[in-house]
Amino acid sequence: MNRFWKNSVMMIGLAGLLGAGAMHAAGTTKGGSSTANAAAVKRGKDVFQQKCSVCHYDNSEQKKIGPGLKGISKRGTFSVNGNKITDESLKTWIENGDQLMPPFKDVLEPNQIKDVVAYVKTL
Repeated sequence: MNRFWKNSVMMIGLAGLLGAGAMHAAGTTKGGSSTANAAAVKRGKDVFQQKCSVCHYDNSEQKKIGPGLKGISKRGTFSVNGNKITDESLKTWIENGDQLMPPFKDVLEPNQIKDVVAYVKTL
């Protein structure tokens, strides 16, 4: 009986390792993030530093020219208009701007905007 339990524990452990290895090979982790998402965040940070950091802090909530973006995902709504902060609303805001922010749809490629959204969500 003792041998049965040892073998059972070993099989469960092996199954767990195989499952973790398969998830890693697919680029996913327990939280559902992926290697591709990490790359998007990195690209987004680079674009943010080049294009957005002129007006926005990414490491502070303090206003620069525009609002600081640290913690923007936790705020829930935009302070300017009260709209809900979602991937789509961030994308639209970056593309179209408003009376205080210039539009970036002609400055950034669509994939760059998606990358910036991915980065901003991590702040």
